[in-house]
Amino acid sequence: MPYPIDNRPLDLRERMYFPEIIRGIGALTGHFLRNLFFSRDPNPDILARPRGFGRSDNVTVQYPEEKAPYPPGYRGLHRLVPREDGRPRCVACYMCAAACPAQCIYIEAGEVEGDPIEKYPVVFVIDELRCVVCGLCVEACPKDAIRMDTGEHAPPSTERAAQIWDKARLLRGPSVNYQYDPWLRRAAPSIPPAPRAALTASARPVPAVGAPAAPPPTPSPRGAAGAPRGGPRPPRGRR
Repeated sequence: MPYPIDNRPLDLRERMYFPEIIRGIGALTGHFLRNLFFSRDPNPDILARPRGFGRSDNVTVQYPEEKAPYPPGYRGLHRLVPREDGRPRCVACYMCAAACPAQCIYIEAGEVEGDPIEKYPVVFVIDELRCVVCGLCVEACPKDAIRMDTGEHAPPSTERAAQIWDKARLLRGPSVNYQYDPWLRRAAPSIPPAPRAALTASARPVPAVGAPAAPPPTPSPRGAAGAPRGGPRPPRGRR
């Protein structure tokens, strides 16, 4: 919203200097008394809040007691999307680690027992301090295995190791199964027949572009399992 600028030359009263000082002190006193005796406006949008007599100019959000709502497109903390059986959808293809410009994702792949084709992440670590919240890892993932729909930001900590999130801490939120998942379309010795039938029954079509996303997961406890204390900085994921 543009504001008009008054470029007229100074009149005699303004050139005398001291009357303008008294006028400025009066304006400052008015703001002080209005903020002291009238209720604070909780609306953080300074352009939309009402103004005038009887309204406080103070719109400071008293964080952490008060928190401004995040917009729908907010990129929050990462999460590994689980399948219905609790395993991660990740197939350890390293595409998220290769696309990450901050090199904050580290993955170690392993073969699923009895299935030399299917891979899974033995180690999946994200250094949230190095993350630049670009969302390229989400865009690069071919299996919808990593999302940033938690609606949370990284919790404060006094140690760097607390910001290194491992697979146990990242694997949370609503599960997702698609009809074209490879472990449902071919023989998968690693999945028993009964759980595989349940996975197939719960699978759904791949959503169209622009479809509404799933609701954000319930925030996990702050004391969830994290990375080992004092561990080394994770290197870039191998391709």
